[in-house]
Amino acid sequence: MDGDLLLIFGFVLVTLMIVFPFAAFMHKRNVAHEERKLELLARAEEAKNGDGSADFRKLEERVRVLERIATDSKQDLALQIEQLRDLQEIDDLTANATSNRETAR
Repeated sequence: MDGDLLLIFGFVLVTLMIVFPFAAFMHKRNVAHEERKLELLARAEEAKNGDGSADFRKLEERVRVLERIATDSKQDLALQIEQLRDLQEIDDLTANATSNRETAR
């Protein structure tokens, strides 16, 4: 009887030696996945709230304009492209005026 009890104890011990490291590995992996998911959600909320940089906002605005151009009729396409060029010229003039003021100081 003691031999059978020793065999059962050995089987349980070997099974636990296999299961526990696997469970620990899976837990670490799950925690890392949850952390990454929370980090991405935080970044998405940050971008949604407008805490991003001015370059990001400018890029987002341009993408919206390009989406609008792609979905509008072809007759308005030339007009909208010209408006974009005018906006770029205004941005360039504003940037030049700002840099000229800074150099004048």
